[in-house]
Amino acid sequence: MAKAAREVWITGIGIVSCLGEGPQAHWQKLMEAHPSADTATFAPYVVHRIVPINLDTQIPKKSDQRQMETWQRIGTYAAGLALDSAGVKSKTDILSRMDMIVAASGGERDLAVDSAILSDMKQAPDPDVLLNKRLMTDLRPTLFLAQLSNLLAGNISIVHGVIGSSRTFMGEENAGVDAVRIALSRIADGSSDIALVGGASNAERPDLLLTYTFADLAMKDCYVPVWERGTPGSFALGSLGAFLVIEARGHAQARGAKPLARLTAVVSERASRKPGTVTVALSKLWDQIKDKVNSGHAAIISGATGLQPATGEERAFLDSHRDLAVRATGSYVGHGVEPQFCMNVALATVVLGHDSLFPPCDSTGVERPMSGDLSQVVVTSVGHWRGEGLALIEQVG
Repeated sequence: MAKAAREVWITGIGIVSCLGEGPQAHWQKLMEAHPSADTATFAPYVVHRIVPINLDTQIPKKSDQRQMETWQRIGTYAAGLALDSAGVKSKTDILSRMDMIVAASGGERDLAVDSAILSDMKQAPDPDVLLNKRLMTDLRPTLFLAQLSNLLAGNISIVHGVIGSSRTFMGEENAGVDAVRIALSRIADGSSDIALVGGASNAERPDLLLTYTFADLAMKDCYVPVWERGTPGSFALGSLGAFLVIEARGHAQARGAKPLARLTAVVSERASRKPGTVTVALSKLWDQIKDKVNSGHAAIISGATGLQPATGEERAFLDSHRDLAVRATGSYVGHGVEPQFCMNVALATVVLGHDSLFPPCDSTGVERPMSGDLSQVVVTSVGHWRGEGLALIEQVG
């Protein structure tokens, strides 16, 4: 468990998704309580498509934009928003020692090349020989490099000048949990003063949708909110970017920065996923933070995917905490996998800034109105395949 020996503040957030760009746009859409997703563009798949963004405002060089894939552009853009929010954009004295932790997946495929090779292999007398030859001659030299997960961190360094230590975590949803957890730990124990943490995903990829379809995970045909997805459930992939600037309280005060929220704890687990183990894992994680939670003024933002049995087991855990109002953000922004936890920590920060929770959007009874002021949010993460995590985010009095 990461305990804050030094108080750790969130001083900047940069978010972009289907709901819009920035905290206010997200808050307005969440308050409308009418989530939806695109069911036509990638039919039969349901996708939460990102809003149009003006890349020039955060990635001014066209040459930089061209050498990035879409997910890297989204992430670099969101990172710039976070740096602006924290008031450290272009401040080289801070950026030169700012640590960076990125939660990322692999890059995107060259679909035209893939399709041509697969078509030709059907007719080839020796498909293996043809495959080896075409991979050497057809692929762009930069494609493999562009697919590397740590290229997002590299592009952020190039564009925004964040050149402290850099770490990239892979491993689906828990990559995001560990990115925030490690950053908190390092700042709390004095190993770091300020860090940029986050990730990005591009859901608008036929190859990615196909991959998840092979495992029968991708939502098809019509949109349904998270808690209403039944068995076996599914998730609607979402394109999103989410970055946080977190730093030691003393460091923030020394530069005159105001806190958006306090990051108090991040805990993680990896249950075996035998029946009932998710509920047990979440309960054990809860035991590590429960003494800090004021149930009269706390809520839960859930990262539930909608897949069963994991979502049902998270619901069993939530049912044992009926004193806390729950909201599943996957109903609104979709599921971004690696950066989902970072997005939810950011959205927790947004709702704390408004002292209240956005309305329910659920017919099952999991989500209920909240009465009273909001001063704490617990964020959950239950990976679609592995990994569980909780975070506690609080207002700074």
